[in-house]
Amino acid sequence: MPMQVLINLLIGVIWMFLQDDWSVLTFFSGYLFGLLVLFILRRYLPTKFYLVTLLAIVQLFLVFIIELFTSSILVVRQVMRPRINITPGIFTLETELDGDLEITLLALLLTLTPGSVVVEVSSNSKKFYIHAMDIPESSDAVLQSKTKFEKAIKKVTRS
Repeated sequence: MPMQVLINLLIGVIWMFLQDDWSVLTFFSGYLFGLLVLFILRRYLPTKFYLVTLLAIVQLFLVFIIELFTSSILVVRQVMRPRINITPGIFTLETELDGDLEITLLALLLTLTPGSVVVEVSSNSKKFYIHAMDIPESSDAVLQSKTKFEKAIKKVTRS
């Protein structure tokens, strides 16, 4: 992917230098031309077309923002009660992801959502031990978040 971005930028710069006008608009038109060239040549490249990965990264970010807001509402609802009635605890969560990057990304995304903290990752990297603020509600929310995050992470990291 980084090589494709550099090739695309190089095509944009060469396009700009071949034109009479050195402006951002000329570079942008060359960049778009480079996208077209890379798209046509994508079958000869060793990795998938980089815009697909870029769109998957944006999708992962949007999934995270949506999960952040929904879990924040859950935490605010718990805190705003006149009487805090929570049952904190630790539960186990299994994952289908492989590789250090995927495991680390899932652990960070689950920790960044309010109400849950990844306490430990098992030695085989297939189980997370998660501390949740309220076990029945938070664990269900974390399970739903996990499936959404796993699907989005697979789109980003796997070709």
